[in-house]
Amino acid sequence: MGEKDLEIEETSPTRREDETKTQVGKVKKKKKVKAEKRGVCHVSRVPPRMDHVKLRQVLSQFGEIQRIYLVPEAAAAQMNRNRAGGFRGQAFSEGWVEFTKKSVAKRVANMLNGQQMGGRKRSSFYYDIWNVKYLSKIKWDDVTDEIAQRHAVREQKLALELSAAKRERDFYLTQVDKSRALSSIEERMKKKQKVQQESGVISDFPSDQFAPKVIRQFPQKKPVADQAGKLKPSLSKDVLAGVFGGQ
Repeated sequence: MGEKDLEIEETSPTRREDETKTQVGKVKKKKKVKAEKRGVCHVSRVPPRMDHVKLRQVLSQFGEIQRIYLVPEAAAAQMNRNRAGGFRGQAFSEGWVEFTKKSVAKRVANMLNGQQMGGRKRSSFYYDIWNVKYLSKIKWDDVTDEIAQRHAVREQKLALELSAAKRERDFYLTQVDKSRALSSIEERMKKKQKVQQESGVISDFPSDQFAPKVIRQFPQKKPVADQAGKLKPSLSKDVLAGVFGGQ
């Protein structure tokens, strides 16, 4: 009996691992099946003052909604809107809505696209138009991948812009330092030359070293097009009189 008990104790951990693996596989399979039944709609324009809570309230009356993601508006567009005296809150440019059923997502897109949002007349988006499209063969994982790719591209562009701005700043600072150094050297040389002139000592530096710069102007030739009319051959008056007089 003791040997059998030891064998059972040795094999029980492996069996437990197998059972947990099978349970995890079943859960993943169920999630995959549920995800296959879901449908995703793309909202290409989100009206001002509308967030994910209000959008869920409006669209949930057509069917059960699983997830919603809205893309925040760019900082530059938000700044321009604030300067123009528009809505100062958080606005969104576009979004995605996941319904639990594909049929519901298709019906919502076909029914609402191009229609007035309506609702209460006092609502700020009463006169706005729905821009909804059903995304066939697109799952929520694809949407998240696209969003992550957009973020990566945006971060890359931002890094390039920052590096370019840093290079311009460094170049400007180096030029400023060079200019200050040259001006200080010039001032010291002028003071030294002045002291030497006052003391009667002949300066080793040429007198025209710090003379004001002369901007030379060279005479320019006139364009050929201006003299084109003068260079054209012209018939004399005698020739013209002879031609027309003969007729």
